[in-house]
Amino acid sequence: MSKTELVEFVAEEANVSKAEAGRVVDAVIKGIETGLKKDKKVAIVGFGTFSSKRRAAREGINPLTKEPMKIAAKNVVSFKAGSKLKDSVN
Repeated sequence: MSKTELVEFVAEEANVSKAEAGRVVDAVIKGIETGLKKDKKVAIVGFGTFSSKRRAAREGINPLTKEPMKIAAKNVVSFKAGSKLKDSVN
């Protein structure tokens, strides 16, 4: 499902306009981003938990040239699905 399809789904389910649903979806995404920057974790009960982790710098191999290369340290986002989400998918 794309963001456009999600906005259409929210608009239909909440019986609001697509413009209003788009603003709501954008606000939720911005809230998750802000929570990850501030607290490094966003938990939505029944849905799942987003968390931000620091990945250390490491040595890698360039797949084209097979030469060693340095991979810089960076923050990565992970998601762990909640039990209700897992159950609904299965």
